Amino acid sequence: MTSEPEESRLRALLDAVVAVTADLDLSAVLDKIVSTACELVSARYGALGVLARRSGVVAEFVTYGVTEAERSAIGAFPTGHGVLGVLIDEPRPLRLEEISSHPMSVGFPPHHPPMHSFLGVPIRVQGTVFGNLYLAEKAGGANFTAADEEVVVALAAAAGIAIEKAELYEASGRRARWLAGAAEITNALLSETPRPEALRLLAVRAREVADADLAAIMLAGEEGMVVEVVDGASGSLVEGDEVPLSGLLAEVVAGRDAILVSDGDWGADLGLAETVLAPMQSAAGVVGVLVLGRLRGAEKFGDYQEVVMAAGFAEQAALALELARAQSDRARLAVYEDRDRIARDLHDVVVQRLFAVGLSLRTMSRRTLPEEEQLRRIDQAVDDLDATVKELRRSIFQLHKRPGEGDLKADLEGVVAAARSPLGFMPEFRVEGEVASVPDPVVPHLLAVLREALSNTARHADASEVDVRLVIGDDVVLTVVDDGRGLDGAGRRGGLDNMSRRAEVLDGHCVVEAGVHGRGTSVTWRVPSTSGGT
Repeated sequence: MTSEPEESRLRALLDAVVAVTADLDLSAVLDKIVSTACELVSARYGALGVLARRSGVVAEFVTYGVTEAERSAIGAFPTGHGVLGVLIDEPRPLRLEEISSHPMSVGFPPHHPPMHSFLGVPIRVQGTVFGNLYLAEKAGGANFTAADEEVVVALAAAAGIAIEKAELYEASGRRARWLAGAAEITNALLSETPRPEALRLLAVRAREVADADLAAIMLAGEEGMVVEVVDGASGSLVEGDEVPLSGLLAEVVAGRDAILVSDGDWGADLGLAETVLAPMQSAAGVVGVLVLGRLRGAEKFGDYQEVVMAAGFAEQAALALELARAQSDRARLAVYEDRDRIARDLHDVVVQRLFAVGLSLRTMSRRTLPEEEQLRRIDQAVDDLDATVKELRRSIFQLHKRPGEGDLKADLEGVVAAARSPLGFMPEFRVEGEVASVPDPVVPHLLAVLREALSNTARHADASEVDVRLVIGDDVVLTVVDDGRGLDGAGRRGGLDNMSRRAEVLDGHCVVEAGVHGRGTSVTWRVPSTSGGT
């Protein structure tokens, strides 16, 4: 049987474990570990030295029992020399009756409170030493006992689990912020946002999410990397300058891997203690480099996971840049194609018609024709000139059209493109005939029917292919064919009835047929090109 003091201590330990593991904020967890340890073994002072993952020196020092004024008077926190360094070199419990008697003791700095008894225990997270828990000055001037050591070792084990949980939670939060930032950048680059403004947003978001002091975007130039945007403490980085592609910068571009460099390796002249260089790469290669830096004296980047997330952000930004460039190229190509079409229309219709009118009038001037024939030819010439003016106006109007602003073909393509997400693939779309000849009353019905047909297919057909064809001649004929499961009774009836009513309003009809062997569905919507219905 256990004695009452031992039972009391076990209950206190269990309560302490619950308290330490209850929080998800890492800073709060570290504070709770130190204060709880001091309470369990009646220590007046406590500290937790968090070790830097790469260098192994103390990177953070959480204290208990020391006031803010005392901390300020003591100065910088210890980095791991003397007795504190013993646990770093040999991570196992250390118990002393007198700190100054240890051969590794280097004494205390001025204004440090006197300390005699000492108990130190390492805290491990996933088998790696995260830091060391230091306790000093047991109450009443007594020494720490073996029982105290056992309790603190048990608490350290629970603390390791609590720290791991808090770190995972913190990492998931950082990852979510990186993903949200990447999504925002992608939307900006693929929208109407001007490219320089989108790049600046990229730098600002990267600096905010990484909690960095500097963020810069360098894009590939003729001989090196051109500094496009700088946000934060720029130092010697100036927008518009070209940085030679050498050293670590060349290594990042050639190796296509993000790297974390410390003071002196890169960015020393910028006053940076640590710098992340992340390649902005796509299938076409490395198009730029994202630079993130923290100044000397600032908290350093937590771990390599931060570098990995920054690299993913840079890749997403590079992909968005390439997509935006491709989108711009497609838009420019569409303009060129439209201009070629208008030039052909002007040549084949307008010029030829004007030539014919001129030839007809010249013939009249050279020949004596009956008055009726002259009047007929003049009327014909006037009609031809009127038709020519309409053609010119149509061509001029086409130059000012933008998608969604009366450009029927662009609107149709927009409806087809919008169906890509619910279908899971892009439908095929073909047009035969002159889209501009579709009567205005037909346009809203045509768009609504196409939207309804594609929506029905997405909801009910489970198709892998959809073919959309619009033929414009004496009739306007829209055909939507899928290879899905076929007609399923009343499943699509409401939408099909709507399409039929729209056709009837325009003196047309809608036919829905099943495919071969019951697979697939064909919807044919036909209305006259001269329809004036509403």
